[in-house]
Amino acid sequence: MAGDGINRRNIDKFVKSLQREFDKRGPIRIPVVTDSPELPPIGTGATVNYHGPVFHGDMSGAQIAWNNQTVTQAQNTSPVTPGYEQLAEFIVQVLQQLPSIGLPADDCADAESAARDALTEVTRPEPEASKIRRALNALKGVLAPIATGVTAGAAEGAQEWSRAAIEGLTLPL
Repeated sequence: MAGDGINRRNIDKFVKSLQREFDKRGPIRIPVVTDSPELPPIGTGATVNYHGPVFHGDMSGAQIAWNNQTVTQAQNTSPVTPGYEQLAEFIVQVLQQLPSIGLPADDCADAESAARDALTEVTRPEPEASKIRRALNALKGVLAPIATGVTAGAAEGAQEWSRAAIEGLTLPL
């Protein structure tokens, strides 16, 4: 089968010939020209000025005013109805840790929605216990498969965390 394959011997000879030429001439230098402004070297501690808002991380609840002459901003937060403070605090803790247990995206969204429904209800002047119970049961329903071991959470300790969350969400109303 002569002529059907790659002639490695000729390629090696060609590469050695090229290397000899490069060795004779020294290092190769290619000038680079760009149309954009020069960036500061990395690690120099140079200040980069952005001409607009730049956000790193969650912007939930943020208020932003940009390029305005005068701004008045207010953020109204609803106080928790007396008697529901402990439950509201626990729900907030569950919400903060929920993304780290490794729930599928749909289940995580359902759990967050149920938790927010419960928080909304406990900030009303006269919360309806049945609405809070429904929201908490929905949240516990999402966590139950991980707590019982039917579904494995992606995070280590997810099963124990889910059990503790379900227990904490079973506060008497």
